[in-house]
Amino acid sequence: MTVSTHARRARIHVTGAASTAVRPVLESPRRPARVLAAFPAGVYLEVRTDLEPSVIAVITGAATRLPNSVLLATQLPHVTVGDEASVGERTIELGPLSLSVRRWWDPAPPLGQIDRVCLEQAAARLSHPPDPPQPGLVGNASVELLADSCAKGWLLGAVTAAEQLMGLGPGLTPSGDDVLAGLLVTLRHLGAAAGAERAVWLADWLAATVTFDARTRTTPISATLLHCAARGEASPEVTAVLRGIAGGQSLEPALRHLHRLGHTSGADLAQGIAIGATAVLALSGPR
Repeated sequence: MTVSTHARRARIHVTGAASTAVRPVLESPRRPARVLAAFPAGVYLEVRTDLEPSVIAVITGAATRLPNSVLLATQLPHVTVGDEASVGERTIELGPLSLSVRRWWDPAPPLGQIDRVCLEQAAARLSHPPDPPQPGLVGNASVELLADSCAKGWLLGAVTAAEQLMGLGPGLTPSGDDVLAGLLVTLRHLGAAAGAERAVWLADWLAATVTFDARTRTTPISATLLHCAARGEASPEVTAVLRGIAGGQSLEPALRHLHRLGHTSGADLAQGIAIGATAVLALSGPR
């Protein structure tokens, strides 16, 4: 009798909770995917689709819950960059893992309403946080143009700065993209909470700008996160800071937690949030 040394590995069937941001891709017919990046706590899959977001993060509880994540309560299989997978019909096939999505979570929870006094106090604290880490683009002229243009509601200047910042910087999520993501989420959520229609209008135009050709301007992972941010979808660390601005929780601990993300990602996102909060305050009119 001959025993095959190439027997298929046993399938491991688990369930997970997915962000509603990736629901269109997960519920579509099954498509091939490939591993873009693999870490002990998370694997990034690029799905061959025209839908956005086209990159899905399969993560454990030890990873940052990005807005394009599917969270599972088990260890990830060993995979390497370039390995094949498939996504669709509420299932992710990854190595020996067969992940079925049974629950959903919202990456864009509404803030409710915020009064101007609360917004003024939060904007001041965001502009001068205690012992802040240095963002990746400190002193960059395009960041300064973005901040000045958004505060004035000057669309041409804001769009020009956004074009210059897309893909700027190293890493899976360049600093320029992180600044834009923090700004987009803040303009949309804080603008709606403060009744600043001009800020939401600005968010719509900037969202159209950064998503138009994001796939060709930056990394696949960062392009997906920009598509999420354009719709107001973010990680819990970002939404916690927005709740802190709105008075729903303490701001300083949430800001410190955000600052700890990545090498400079947390500081870059915080810089975008600060630009957005100042813009919402300026565009919401006089007291």
